[in-house]
Amino acid sequence: MSIKTFAAKIFAARIKKKMQKWIDQPVKTQQDVFENLIQKAKNTAFGKDHNFEQIQNFTDFQQQVPIRDYEGLKPYVDRVVAGETSVLWPGKPLYFAKTSGTTSGAKYIPLTKESMPTHIDAARNAILYYIAETGRSKFIDGKMIFLQGSPILEEQNGIKLGRLSGISAHFIPNYLQRNRLPSWETNCIEDWETKLQKVIDETIDQDMTVIGGIPSWVQSYFEKLYEQSDQKIGDLYKNLELFIYGGVNYEPYRSKFEALIGRKMPSIELYPASEGFFAFQDVQERDDMLLLLNSGIFYEFIKVEKFFDTAPEIYTIKNVEINVNYVMIISTTAGLWRYNLGDTVIFTSTKPYRITVSGRIKHFTSAFGEHVIAKEIERALEKAQEEFQPQITEFTVAPQLHPQEGLAHHEWLIEFEKKPADIEKFTQAIDQNLQNQNSYYKDLRDGQMLACLKITSLPKDSFARYMKSLGKLGGQNKVPRLSNDRKIAEELEKISI
Repeated sequence: MSIKTFAAKIFAARIKKKMQKWIDQPVKTQQDVFENLIQKAKNTAFGKDHNFEQIQNFTDFQQQVPIRDYEGLKPYVDRVVAGETSVLWPGKPLYFAKTSGTTSGAKYIPLTKESMPTHIDAARNAILYYIAETGRSKFIDGKMIFLQGSPILEEQNGIKLGRLSGISAHFIPNYLQRNRLPSWETNCIEDWETKLQKVIDETIDQDMTVIGGIPSWVQSYFEKLYEQSDQKIGDLYKNLELFIYGGVNYEPYRSKFEALIGRKMPSIELYPASEGFFAFQDVQERDDMLLLLNSGIFYEFIKVEKFFDTAPEIYTIKNVEINVNYVMIISTTAGLWRYNLGDTVIFTSTKPYRITVSGRIKHFTSAFGEHVIAKEIERALEKAQEEFQPQITEFTVAPQLHPQEGLAHHEWLIEFEKKPADIEKFTQAIDQNLQNQNSYYKDLRDGQMLACLKITSLPKDSFARYMKSLGKLGGQNKVPRLSNDRKIAEELEKISI
């Protein structure tokens, strides 16, 4: 055992013990976070506009500050981008995490001196929890690869901006720098296909032990490695131990990953976003994540079915329930106040508080009143995969309201690496699994308002070509699992012709 691996075990035990203190006092921890946020920001422009000086408790906060999404907060963000100080949080941000996808163009999410360390610490602690739980630390002596965005940063009015993963690359601790791949120069390549080949050139002959990234892009890396080496990834990298991922559910990819690797491999799920690092998987035998209550984020929750009501009931961790689908609202040390980032979560435990990400409030399909969410389709597919053993590269689901014949239905557009032996029975299994989870969908099927879902098999690389057409190939970009319209489906159909 090296000095580094021995020290990692000691450090992991210490961090876990330290975190246990706030885990054991969740309500008090969140109250402390709330009070600190209000106190620190009371003299900002936002704090003055919303009478932070008069806020004594959560009820006052709720009355003074409306819930907003990025568009609602944008007038304040624009002032920060223009160079004004102490608008949302004291001083100026250290960085802007630049993302796309709003109606008004790019989003600029501030990262401050107080918020940036929480991103770094959470990623580190996820690995340390794995070490503390399993006792395995030898992997930190090997090479670690993280497929991420370019670390090249722009600057605007004295504030650096770039993708969150690129910004985070500037904070890799020194003791990991020698183990980290690919090189800085390769990470700076913007074109995904060019970058991928360079990553392979630099890693194919190394002792890789850890890999991190969004599953779809790691899968494409594994496929290229297999093509060039003609070896299973587990044979090429005999000491490969750990896959770290976030952004999308790993389960639809797991069978393909294990076929490429040639064996099962432990994984750690993370829940990071530009707006904050919210949770990580703390127990290997569980498929949920520990909600981070001591990271400068105050959480509120609204039941999904009540979200669009005029005055929905607001919950804090004190009164959330398990197995209920909530929209998550955050206030943070980056100056995001009662901010709706659009994610929905389900609590699986309240001792400690653990969650799964169920989808996006905008990413659902209810064209027929079925209220189907991402977690339900992923679980329906996962159970069918267990039975029929196909290998799936990528998929998305859209409503088909006007089929050429028959009843309306859900269309599943799937890119198979290996199709199931009986596609009809596989289709029926997914449909039944979805009915078992969603009573609205079952009622529509029983009432013959909807036909059984239909699978459209797409040619190889259809999703990659679609993402490339959007300029979003590689990095942290991902395809929505489902939609309430046919925009994505129609583009995929055009590309696959």
